[in-house]
Amino acid sequence: MTATETLHQLKQAAKPHLALSPERPQLLVGIATCANAAGARRTRDRLVEELEAAGLADGVDLIQVGCVGRCSLEPLVEVRMPGEAPRMYTEVNEERAAQIVRQDIAGGKPIATWLLDGGATLGEPARATADVEPGEINLFTRDWQHVKFFARQLRIALRNVGRIDPESIDDYLAVGGYAALAKVLDSMTPDAVVQTLIDSKLRGRGGAGFPTGLKWKLTRAEEASPKYIICNADEGDPGAFMDRSTLEGDPHSVLEAMVIAGFAIGAEQGYVYVRAEYPLAIKRLKRAIEQARERGILGEDVLGTGFHFDIDLRLGAGAFVCGEETALIASIEGKRGMPRPRPPYPSVSGLWGKPTCINNVETLANIPAIILKGAEWFAGIGTEGSKGTKVFALAGNVNNTGLVEVPMGVTLRDIIFDLGGGVPEGREFKAAQTGGPSGGCLSAAYLDTPIDYDSLREAGAIMGSGGLIVMDDTSCMVDIAKFFLTFTQDESCGRCTPCREGTKRMLEILERITTGKGEERDFERLQRLCDVTARASLCGLGQTAANPVLSTLRHFRDEYEAHIFDHTCPAHVCRSLLHYEVDAERCVGCGLCRRVCPVHCIVGEPREAHTIDLEACTACGACFEACKFEAIVRR
Repeated sequence: MTATETLHQLKQAAKPHLALSPERPQLLVGIATCANAAGARRTRDRLVEELEAAGLADGVDLIQVGCVGRCSLEPLVEVRMPGEAPRMYTEVNEERAAQIVRQDIAGGKPIATWLLDGGATLGEPARATADVEPGEINLFTRDWQHVKFFARQLRIALRNVGRIDPESIDDYLAVGGYAALAKVLDSMTPDAVVQTLIDSKLRGRGGAGFPTGLKWKLTRAEEASPKYIICNADEGDPGAFMDRSTLEGDPHSVLEAMVIAGFAIGAEQGYVYVRAEYPLAIKRLKRAIEQARERGILGEDVLGTGFHFDIDLRLGAGAFVCGEETALIASIEGKRGMPRPRPPYPSVSGLWGKPTCINNVETLANIPAIILKGAEWFAGIGTEGSKGTKVFALAGNVNNTGLVEVPMGVTLRDIIFDLGGGVPEGREFKAAQTGGPSGGCLSAAYLDTPIDYDSLREAGAIMGSGGLIVMDDTSCMVDIAKFFLTFTQDESCGRCTPCREGTKRMLEILERITTGKGEERDFERLQRLCDVTARASLCGLGQTAANPVLSTLRHFRDEYEAHIFDHTCPAHVCRSLLHYEVDAERCVGCGLCRRVCPVHCIVGEPREAHTIDLEACTACGACFEACKFEAIVRR
């Protein structure tokens, strides 16, 4: 029996929850870390209670799904009724959950004001849904093309997230899951699999952008055995949650890709190295591995073909440096997570000195779709040097915080203003920081820069793993550089002197500048330290640690000059450079500022203008925030 025939039997026996053309009402509740923080579990429990109270519990399917990416509107509840277009309710607390069951599910009257699209699809018939073809993408976004946030997305890595129950292998089988693996085992040689990846021009999504097919080819070429596959799920960038959402919403896609990679390079064992701070992702990965073993997809006889491959989990302890592949390998081996010099590269001498292939979560999530739809299809998406799509975590001063997946080559403006909805409160966009703490900050002049590996590098930034932090005009770029350098300096393992000492000295200079003690020579000092640290550091952490400093110096030099020469912070962030005064003409003597001042440095009689003792003032800003008459002036 072929792998395809075995898989067909598994699919025939499956009982999926999948919400495609439902024959009875279905409620899809986003249960992910972001949703749970907003109260999604309580929302789900209230939905269960209300369905039971209304006598509908046996007639309505309540299904958990992953995060669809609209994190700022969680908890989200999607309603799918037979013969109707789907609708999604936002910010569904317990009270809204009760009302949705009573008025919409039981009463047949949707509540348009709570819907994601404002009720644009109400009254429309359901879209015709054929059987799901293996490798079909955009199962989610095809139902939400009328919503601007989803319309411009192309979901490949996230193709199943939000559409299936992540804890159900049957749901994954129903959308063509493991069909790519069956195709590989039945009709492809290892060399053909590697060549498909090479032809697709998929580059690693973990930050460096190394060609995935070439990495597989190099590992396959090694004669030593055993060989290993590692999934790097040690996502440590501040503001990044791409890998977490993928693992929480579609863990089987990553497992399938690892088995394919094992077949291609000649490995029989894989490891997922995941952050211990991701308990829900760990739970769902463990369940997915157990289910795959039960169905004969992992273990001694994969899909009845005689191929052996298994996967185990290893938990990281929160060290950012373990995102670097040699430090990650050391951690799996039970050693302290510290990078080592390369070469030899892991493809030659990796885990326990054996050839090892390491790919991150997003890279692996693309592979089943590439195998099924072909290298030419994937290579037709994106730009010349950057093929396919990229997942970004939108955070910071942007209206639509969350997760998006877009074709390579879209611009920063497209992501921030079309998908992200622009900057809140009508404030002015100031900068976008791409690539995590090792990335760069780009000014408004770069809003029309295409998002691809080469364009970002030319602009002084990097793609990184996909974190994208938006900053408005209240952000101080010197302080931002100091923040990210504080992070990298703290996370430096200390093994090599350039990183350990270089980041520390750069941080000391930035701290002086933000306290008004900067000197003109600091420009030269920073530049020299950045150059030496980048050239001489052992691993990628030190080699890129200076990027926030270099990019802010390049694009926001005027702010550095204001701090050093004028002893002012234009954004009014650096407290050591701030002082507050009372505008006597506006002050009505209400006394509110005096009451909120923690150091009691404001004096004045009722109904008379107050004054601030500048020597005692700590520049905390409490009076500025409290004054209702705009009588406190910040300088």
